[in-house]
Amino acid sequence: MIKFDLNNRVAIVTGGAQGFGFAITERFIDAGAKVIIWDIDEDETKKALNKINSKNLTYRIVDITNFEKIIQSLKEVENKHGKIDIFVNNAGIAGIIKTVADYPVEEWNRVINLNLNSVFYCCKAVVPLMIKNNYGRIVNIASIAGKEGNPNASAYSASKAGVIGLTKSLGKELALKNIAVNCVTPAAAKTRIFDQITQEHIDYMLSKIPRNKFVKVEELASLVTWLCSEENSFSTAAVFDLSGGRATY
Repeated sequence: MIKFDLNNRVAIVTGGAQGFGFAITERFIDAGAKVIIWDIDEDETKKALNKINSKNLTYRIVDITNFEKIIQSLKEVENKHGKIDIFVNNAGIAGIIKTVADYPVEEWNRVINLNLNSVFYCCKAVVPLMIKNNYGRIVNIASIAGKEGNPNASAYSASKAGVIGLTKSLGKELALKNIAVNCVTPAAAKTRIFDQITQEHIDYMLSKIPRNKFVKVEELASLVTWLCSEENSFSTAAVFDLSGGRATY
């Protein structure tokens, strides 16, 4: 395994207790970072801390759909650590599997709020702190669905497309700063998000992947760790695919 250097870096990972977020957290700790998991599931978060078992890992229960709560939590992290170097927007939900015509408005709003609005809130809040410290790495976890649009998953697809657009815009805004903003568009992985969708939808996603397998969370964690390291001093406002050959652009 390639060893990236995140020594003396302070990182926040939203949804860091499970799936992609847990793998990213684990890799960051291995690379020497101090990591704060932001999650709303305290039981799962405590399990994650026990599994990793590092003095450099802590957590906060944060509702990332609440902008004021985000501001407050960032201040607490900054007061304790003096800075925030890395922010990974990973938390998200799949939403229900329905056609656009049958998609409930309240469910649409729930998915967009957590998958897209929260990313905007977190970026809006953390960027001034990174500008002040003249350093920052932001990685937003989008999805191949944001590029291609999965049928019966309109809210999820639209939210992830929005994350891609937000990433490109913010990355260009900060291009002359020592701050890189990128996103990753993975194909599906066998994480807890599979519990939220039907087997038919899972089979559909697999059928679209030329490698005929799902991405491993460790593969995504490796890419994200490099994107958050000083080695990545050039790429920004970019989209990095982990789609097993599915992506066509």
